[in-house]
Amino acid sequence: MSKRIGFDRSIVEGPLRSAVWKLAWPTMLQNMIGGFQGVIDHVMVGKYVGYVGNAAIGVSWQIFLVIIVFISSLFTGMGVLVARFAGANDHDKVNRTVYQAFLTCLMIVLFIMAPLGYLASPTLLNWVNTTPEVQAEALPYLRTMFIFSIGLLMFFMLGGALRSAGDARTPLKLGIALTVLNITLSVILIRGLGPIPAFGTVGAAIGTVVSAAIVSVYAFTKLFDGSWVVQFQRGMNRRPDYTIIRQLFKFGLPTGLQGVAMNLGGVFLLGFVGSLAMSAQAQAAYTVGYNQIFSFITWTSIGIMGATAAVSGQNLGAGNPERTAQAVNVAAGFGLLLAVVIGSLFLLIPNLLLGVFSIEEPGVLELGVELLRYLAVSGLFITVALAFTGGLQGTGDTKSPLYISIVSQVVLPLGLCFTLQTFGTLEAKGIWLAIVLGHLSRAILSVIVFKREKWRDIKVDLGYTSTSPS
Repeated sequence: MSKRIGFDRSIVEGPLRSAVWKLAWPTMLQNMIGGFQGVIDHVMVGKYVGYVGNAAIGVSWQIFLVIIVFISSLFTGMGVLVARFAGANDHDKVNRTVYQAFLTCLMIVLFIMAPLGYLASPTLLNWVNTTPEVQAEALPYLRTMFIFSIGLLMFFMLGGALRSAGDARTPLKLGIALTVLNITLSVILIRGLGPIPAFGTVGAAIGTVVSAAIVSVYAFTKLFDGSWVVQFQRGMNRRPDYTIIRQLFKFGLPTGLQGVAMNLGGVFLLGFVGSLAMSAQAQAAYTVGYNQIFSFITWTSIGIMGATAAVSGQNLGAGNPERTAQAVNVAAGFGLLLAVVIGSLFLLIPNLLLGVFSIEEPGVLELGVELLRYLAVSGLFITVALAFTGGLQGTGDTKSPLYISIVSQVVLPLGLCFTLQTFGTLEAKGIWLAIVLGHLSRAILSVIVFKREKWRDIKVDLGYTSTSPS
């Protein structure tokens, strides 16, 4: 029998600031390091393909995220269960939950996502008003991501499981390895090296899926040697457990629908960007400014959200709801401080930031600088929204963030753009303003709903009592 690694009890017993920061900093650092692989892809593609390649990657990722976020909603459901059971110090339920999440995700990706994604890619690209030259670059990229996405999803699953169980440093190490591999492969495949031809835009996709597959295979071998807080026992029941799977969907499905709604909102927003007079330039500015540079704020904010969810869920599982409420306020404070620092750079050195992505064409540069001014403000709102979203999701209230996101990320910004387009003239600044107002409303609604504290009464039950020792 494998040795058992104990859960970190300081998360439910020690100082809250330390508990939140212990989980937040590795996740933020991992997100930032991991995000650099996207930065490298955009820099290399911008240099060797041009801004059309940048637009192709941005459009493809926006579409891909609609699907991948829905699939990874299982991991949110898994995170709710794992955090609760880790807080209650129940190893058996933690391990069984993670295994069932793995099994369910594997079946969905192999038999639904990969084949349907390949067939639907041309139609999906048409929906976002891509120009023929952008679509020519985007189609092979998007199809590669759909067909070979299993390694990337397994990486996300394992990272989420370990963080929810209180170990954020192992996912950081895996993330560093993934990033190094990805950057190395992307540099070689995008531009070519020796006998290896230049694959251009699709080379970035190949680098991503191959590096994720390598890291995921290594990670799964570690699950069986007993050195991680989450383990797959060799003699464990390998059959589907529908009680656990139902719980995964119960808590995860609202998050999946939330992700789909938000990313569909992003796709339709990209459609509005594509309807502007300078559509290719606007899409390139949006892709680099919002999807890449603004990610320096979202990477840290998502790290805060993940830490908040784990600390909130574990403390609720340990019977400490007061610590749960306090942890979210602490996390939001950390996020705001980081958003102020990073947002200041958007205002002080926008040309330098855009120049990293080879944005030199005057029309694209002007639109990019304008967008960054709006995003410097928007970052303050999104970091608060994500901290309180983490508190809601970590405690099991995954429905409220769904409703909040539909209102704030879909109805409000798209409604504003539609109104401007129908009754006036839609310009880029109107779309940028819609983004800010969407993030502001999401922050306000998230705080209000969390403060109502209905999450205190949410129960998690797998229908059996664990017989394994704590």
